[in-house]
Order: sequence, then C-alpha cells, then structure tokens
Amino acid sequence: MRESTPEHWQRFWEEADDLELDDVYGTDGRLVREITGLGDLTGKRVLEVGAGTGRDAVALVQAGAEVLTLDYVAGSLGLTRKAATQAGVQVAPVCGNGELMPFAEGTFDVVFHQGLLEHFPDPLPLLRENIRVLKPGGTLVIDVPQTFHYYTLGKKVLIALDRWFAGWETQFTIGQLERLVRREGLVVTRSYGDWMVPGLWYRALRKILITRTTIQLPMFPEPIPLLARWGEAWRRWFGRTRCSLYTTPTIGVLARKPAGGSNMEARS
Repeated sequence: MRESTPEHWQRFWEEADDLELDDVYGTDGRLVREITGLGDLTGKRVLEVGAGTGRDAVALVQAGAEVLTLDYVAGSLGLTRKAATQAGVQVAPVCGNGELMPFAEGTFDVVFHQGLLEHFPDPLPLLRENIRVLKPGGTLVIDVPQTFHYYTLGKKVLIALDRWFAGWETQFTIGQLERLVRREGLVVTRSYGDWMVPGLWYRALRKILITRTTIQLPMFPEPIPLLARWGEAWRRWFGRTRCSLYTTPTIGVLARKPAGGSNMEARS
C-alpha cells in the first residue's frame, strides 16, 4: 500500500493550482473561527504546519496575527504565496519538515494543522515537535478525520484498492485525539466537530462531473429555505452534545501547553 511522498503532494498541489482558489473547497473557516475565538490575535505568532492553500493563514493575518506556514513541498507554499498576494497581506511560507522544524523552542502562540496528523503512522514525533515550538501557555489546534462516518468507510475501501488520493491515512475518535494530546502533557480546552456544507456526496459528485464531463455544478447549491432553517436549528442543538462529535466527518481539539513544567515530566 502506497504512502504519501513529497512527489505525490507536489502533483496534488500542482493540480489544485490549475484551479482558481475560489473554486477549491477549504476548511469552511472552522479553524479560523476556533483560533480567533481564543481572543485578540494582534501581534500573536501563529504557525500552520502543512500549508494547504494558505487561505486560513491569510484570514488569520487579516485578524492581526503574524503567520508562518510550513510545508515540505513547493506546490503548497506557492498556493500560500498566491493567496497572500491576492489578499494583499504578508504570510511567510517556509519549506521544512514538520517532524524537524527550523524554529526555536517556544516560538509560537498558536500552532495548528488540518488534514495532516492522520498521514503519520506514528503521530508522536510530529506532535512533540508541535509542542516544542509552542510557547508555554500557547495553544495547539489539531483537526483530523473522524472514525465513525461514512467518509471513513469509503476512504478505507479506496485505500485498500490503492485508489485514495492521499495514499495511506488513518482517523481518530474524539476520545483518541484527546487522550493523545493529554499524554503529551497538554490540557484540552475545547473539542469540536464540523459537518461539511455542502456535504461530501455533493462535493464528490461535483468533482467527478468537473473532471470527467463539461458539467459544472455550483460550489454551494441554492438552499431550500425551510429545509435550511430546520437543518441549521438541528445542527445548533445537536452540535452542543458530546454525541455530535461521533457523527461529523471532521473533529478537532484545542489544547494548551502548561505555563510551567516540561512535557517530558508530564509524560513520565
């Protein structure tokens, strides 16, 4: 079974670069919402590990933060530069390995990543490096696929057939993710989940039609007003329950690095 390589991700981001950034689905703003919810970002140093399209980084700069993005392929960093240029802001893209980052200990107020941790058979080297560069009292935000969702079932089938776009990857329950960061000495301050809008079926159908036909569905279909109101009301209510975190395709945690003591002491 193939694992992701720099060459694989370079091809992936080159293909994404052929599309307009406005025509590529992002994280629906959930990471930006979570990070801006921590408080005023003015003057705060933020690191995104695994740069993606750079749109989250741009939004955080617009909220007042100083943002660096780290990735090991030029294609992703190029998209970050493009997004920053289009927005008229400064983001500092850095080429480097997430397991051996070129930053001093305690450099950043916030470290975050989305769609990254699940690609590591052993997540601890990446996680410990995240913690190393985080300031005492700083926050780590991790966003990953959730185990109990039909997305995961379909993904597992495609991985077994060696047809999954991202090579090998795993997934987490919210309990597994919380335990992972707590074992490394962090304090979980918030756990969250997110339902994609539009849903995965619509996104998959849209991509198939774009790549194989001349049909192009809108990124966001026009909602039926009554159903949209009911759906939003249900999401607000159910989203406040712990059970909801076992139904969303993606989950995440915000975890604080204690202001005193060492992470090695916490793990012992």
